[in-house]
Amino acid sequence: MSAAAPGTSKAAHGDVAAKKKKGPGALATAYLVIYNVVMTAGWLVIAVGLVRAYLARGSYHGLYYSIEKPLKFFQTGAILEVLSRVFLTWAVTHSVREVQSEDSVLLFVTAWTVTEIIRYSFYTFSLLNHLPYLIKWARYTFFIVLYPMGVTGELLTIYAALPYVQKTGLYSVTLPNKYNFSFDYYTFLILIMISYIPLFPQLYFHMIRQRKKVLGHAEDYSKVE
Repeated sequence: MSAAAPGTSKAAHGDVAAKKKKGPGALATAYLVIYNVVMTAGWLVIAVGLVRAYLARGSYHGLYYSIEKPLKFFQTGAILEVLSRVFLTWAVTHSVREVQSEDSVLLFVTAWTVTEIIRYSFYTFSLLNHLPYLIKWARYTFFIVLYPMGVTGELLTIYAALPYVQKTGLYSVTLPNKYNFSFDYYTFLILIMISYIPLFPQLYFHMIRQRKKVLGHAEDYSKVE
């Protein structure tokens, strides 16, 4: 039995590794670039809308109405990525009109807007293999403030909606009915709020670890220099 040449197995390993590292095809890359460019532009439209409305009114109260349509459109367009945000946009903020003028809505909309502009810019430049360090830094740094800010706005908005949901019985199903099924939307919203307690710390500290992993080497290198 003849022995394999010394470099043969290493070469084969290299080929397998190269195949594994190979990115998406040209069509997939083009689609993803276009998608991320459109989403970046969409959230920029929302950001500009917020600023213009604030400058025109001189107050941040009721700014939600100035960006309601683009927010619903672009947030729904990312339904598979951020289902919880779609729920908050449609099942809470859209459905309970009384909360739309709450300051908490502006809180989470601002956090979402800045986050998504950075995120989709990050994805776009990454796909093009030309990622500026500033965008990478922003992607793994701004969340430190934006994530708690967004979560606070989301929780306060759901909390503000509770009295109206309880009073109107919105989306609730009571017995008796032919399906012998009941659903209390008020209780469901409370359970959603409680779910933030275990989920938020896990996701937040995961991002902290990711930041150290991604930016740690670059920061250590700059210190050496």
